Amino acid sequence: MSSSQHPIAYRLERQVGGATKLLATVMGLPLVDGIFPAMVLAGAIDDPVGIVQVGLLVFGGSATVAVILAEMDGTPREQAMTVLAVGVGIIALASVEAAFAPTIESALNMDVFKRFAALVMGAIAAKTASARVGEYLPSPGIIIGFGMLASLQPAGFELVTTIDTTRVLHAAAAAGSGVGFALSVALLGPWLRNIVDIDRFRFGSAVALGVLPLSILGLAPGRAPLAVLAVTSLLALDPGEQVDAAVEAPDQSQQTTDGADASDNTAVTDGGKNENVAGDTAEDAEESVETAYGYPGEEDGDERRPWL
Repeated sequence: MSSSQHPIAYRLERQVGGATKLLATVMGLPLVDGIFPAMVLAGAIDDPVGIVQVGLLVFGGSATVAVILAEMDGTPREQAMTVLAVGVGIIALASVEAAFAPTIESALNMDVFKRFAALVMGAIAAKTASARVGEYLPSPGIIIGFGMLASLQPAGFELVTTIDTTRVLHAAAAAGSGVGFALSVALLGPWLRNIVDIDRFRFGSAVALGVLPLSILGLAPGRAPLAVLAVTSLLALDPGEQVDAAVEAPDQSQQTTDGADASDNTAVTDGGKNENVAGDTAEDAEESVETAYGYPGEEDGDERRPWL
């Protein structure tokens, strides 16, 4: 698996620290900055396909995958229990926000607000694909705030006390599909770490997230984001990389052994005169192995995981 530097998860990791806190922050961020409520109001979870798309792209995106595969320690069972503990809270909060959605909807012009919701998803997709581009884009919360101001119609505000059960269930199902995806990643972690290229998956999921607002606005087929995500998952698989590493490792080990044996024989023959040569050969071989399998940045004293 190649190293990855996911811009969103990297920034959050510096702020919160800890794999469990980082996972909760990444999965709960759409509930805090207004992305998920915006998608609920925009009608993104009104059908089964939309529920799955929102769950996979919003709650189970590439940042979630990167955190589980690169940051979480322990056995797959322990990681799965952590994901479940975080997931229960995510599903509960998603249901609560969906319950208050009708009250917010009564005070907004939904035709205008849908456009801002689509703009938010496009901005998040750009931030996920490129950290450099994300530096020049406003945060999702700012876009949602401007969208609410632009679409605000106070005359229509109404405190809705009747809970839309269908919408709440759809929201819980969307969050549950994201949690289920994260749970499957945790359980299959030992296998996925060897064959998944996180950078490819990150870029592909960003493209799928960018297609989602187009489908909400009717400019793309409703199942297009799900199809893009499926193709992304296939293209992110790279089992050949692990096979090549396994083939190269014995060859390098054999070369190191042969070099050490040759140096030892020379040292014995020359009466120890070439003892330093043997030591240099072993050191060179060790440096070669570190270069082949070491993590970028370690020579500068950076002990971060490779995806950071």
